[in-house]
This record gives sequence, C-alpha cells and structure tokens, in this order.
Amino acid sequence: MRALPNRQGFSYFRTIKKLKMRKSILLIVCVLFVPTVFAQSAEQEAVKKVINNLFTAMRTSDTVLLKSVFAPEMILQSVMNKRDGSVGLVTEKAAAFIKSVGTPHKEVYDERIVITDVKIDGLMASVWAPYKFYVGSTFSHCGVDVFQLMKTAEGWKIIYIVDTRRKDNCIE
Repeated sequence: MRALPNRQGFSYFRTIKKLKMRKSILLIVCVLFVPTVFAQSAEQEAVKKVINNLFTAMRTSDTVLLKSVFAPEMILQSVMNKRDGSVGLVTEKAAAFIKSVGTPHKEVYDERIVITDVKIDGLMASVWAPYKFYVGSTFSHCGVDVFQLMKTAEGWKIIYIVDTRRKDNCIE
C-alpha cells in the first residue's frame, strides 16, 4: 500500500496549480487586450499623420495636400484677445484658409507643433497640440491648437480646429 503524502506535499501541489492558473489568466488577458492597445496606437498614428500633413501643406503651400486633410464644411476658429482687451472668437472659412496658404508668399508659414494628447472614441478623435508659429525664421505667435477629426471611408479628416494666439507665455 502506498502512503498518502504529508500536508506539505498537498501545499506544494496547490501552489503549482495556482501558478499555472495565474499564467493562464495572464495569457488570456494578453491575448484579449494587447491587440486593442496596438490598434489604438495605429489609429493614433493615423490621426497624427493627418495633423502633420496639414502643417507640411502649410510649409510647402500645397493646397492639394491641405484639402485632402479637411472634411467638407470644416470649421476654423481662433480664441484671442481683441485690441480693446475683450476676448473674441474669430471664425475663418476653410476656403479662405486654403487660399491664403496657396497664395504665393515670400516666407514659409512654419507652425511648429508638439502633439501632447490624442484621444479616440470610435469614429471621433481629439488632438491637443501647443505650437509656435514662424513666418520664415521670425517668430509670430504661439498658442494651442485643438483638432477634432472624424473617421471616414477615406480615413481621418479634420472637421474642426480651434486655436489660441498670443505673443508670450508660450508652452514649451
């Protein structure tokens, strides 16, 4: 007859069983959630590419590229201090913005952004990006750009841009 293992032996087997269970749970979590993280990263990169294409178009006066990143009826607005000290909201038509970028000018329009936050919920994305704007190599102003994008059959498109503008206290 075989002797039954002592209590220490049962404890050892229970510990091994718990470790195997934990490894199985960890594997399931990785299989379920890691693809979501990578998909989110791929979508964030696609959103950033659209934003970066906007600024490439501005630097190169490429209206074809510029139009490609905008959804129809895209809205541009700026929040700024007026000369009288009050705060104003200025709305610019997308067509006027595209025309100003495409109209020949001596200096490069160079908006240097730092994308600090990209949030995506299904078909909508929001981007926060402090910036400094230069005309050629001369500093003009700074502020924050906030972009709203929607995912279309053609990919991410900008539907709304609002920015702040100031000459000092730039976010580094």
